[in-house]
Order: sequence, then C-alpha cells, then structure tokens
Amino acid sequence: MHIIELENMEFFANHGCFAEEQITGNKFIVNLKIVANESLSATSDNIGDAVNYQSVYNIVVREMKQTSHLLENVCKRIIDAVCSEIKNIKSVSVKVSKLNPPMGGKIGCASVTMEK
Repeated sequence: MHIIELENMEFFANHGCFAEEQITGNKFIVNLKIVANESLSATSDNIGDAVNYQSVYNIVVREMKQTSHLLENVCKRIIDAVCSEIKNIKSVSVKVSKLNPPMGGKIGCASVTMEK
C-alpha cells in the first residue's frame, strides 16, 4: 500500500453556521491522505495507472466552493467525491481547519477530521 498526501491546501470559503461567516468568508486549510495500491504505477511510471494528484485537488477545490454550515459536511462531501471519482483507493482521510474561528477568543483554528 502507498500513502498519498496533499497537505496544507489553502482556501477562502464561506462555510459556517453564522450568517456573517457565509457573507464574509474565512480561510481554511485542508489536508487529505489517501491509501491506495500504487504498485502498478510505481513500476509503469505511467500517470494513467496512478492516483492523479491534480484530479484529487480539483475535487477538493470543487467541494470547498460549495457552502456548508458544518465542517463535518465539508469533510463528508470531499471523502464521498474522492471515493466515487478516483480509482484504486483503499481509504481516505480529510482534515478541514477553519482559521481564526469566531468563538469569542484567540483560537488558531477549529478542525474536523474524517476518514473512510
């Protein structure tokens, strides 16, 4: 098995429970880990045999553009899309972090991690 990670993908999006968050938006960091069988691509050196990182990134971009109230919903949508659109995946884990969440104090980020 092989582990593929796309780390510290930064987005500006409008996720949040408060109306203000959905208007003004916020910065988010997404980390994604895929466990896949990449034996064929490791030997063939052919992108057609591999998990295409650009395709995975494009899925994350698309899902981050769709506004959600909860980070849990964002995580689930990313995981579901990756699992249905990318071949040879054994498992996927995603962590979505909202930077400087509006919680009444100084907080670096609030994060949700999900895996399937």
